[in-house]
Amino acid sequence: QICIKIYLLEMQQSSIDIKLKRVDRVYAIGDTIEGVVIVNAFKGWSHNGLNLLAEGVIHTSSSSRGIMSLGTDSSKQIQLLKFESELSGSGKFADGITEIPFEFPVKASGSQPLIESYHGVYISVIYYIQVSCDRGMMKKSLSKDIEFIVEVPNSKPAEPKPTEFNITPESLENISKSLLAQIPRFKISGRLHRSNYPINLPFTGELIIHEASSAIRSVELQLVRVESLHNESGQFSREATEVQNIQIGEGNICRNVVVPMYMVFPRLFACNTCISSQ
Repeated sequence: QICIKIYLLEMQQSSIDIKLKRVDRVYAIGDTIEGVVIVNAFKGWSHNGLNLLAEGVIHTSSSSRGIMSLGTDSSKQIQLLKFESELSGSGKFADGITEIPFEFPVKASGSQPLIESYHGVYISVIYYIQVSCDRGMMKKSLSKDIEFIVEVPNSKPAEPKPTEFNITPESLENISKSLLAQIPRFKISGRLHRSNYPINLPFTGELIIHEASSAIRSVELQLVRVESLHNESGQFSREATEVQNIQIGEGNICRNVVVPMYMVFPRLFACNTCISSQ
């Protein structure tokens, strides 16, 4: 009986929700974002207006706390996109559900061109929609926000150029000579199917283990992103972060056998190579 009462209380609360026409919420430059704002007005109430704000912002921070450092002295924001609209003027919503449609174009609001969505350590590019409704002094204001993803396709996609690679103990970097002598002997060769990968295509390639003096436990493919940031005071921050690790081989893999490599880039935590003076 108690559970039923709590459930009914939750159902009777007023709320605002945002529903976009595209389920994946992925848009390109020039697309039109369409959706509806769903107002659930329990018993009906008056309001001072229903407003929509869409923003695209680059957050940069010289500390390695990422989004956690937003609003601190070390953080900086660069606006990419801004759209404001009054969906409904002052008035009253009747008891029940009211749906209000909206739409706006995906385009830059200033001289800074749009950059792909990205969640990083020092740099984050976030696009979001926020809807707010002021219900006056006696009632709590309602708000809802939702993030959407912006993709910026390359105007001239690079031609796929396969790249060969070879890995031996001597080719490893940042290894001292004393430690190098302790590493078991091995020889690996392979090929990447492209030297430049569009973010919406999988990373593919193949490798061959020619020799290994010790038994192999596992072969893994690791994706590392690198962020570099120069601030106004001349400080330089650089962070290399592992964002994905997948196993492409298990156990003592047979020698001289082709092992395929296939990995889908994690959309929000990886992006195309991008350099900006701002």
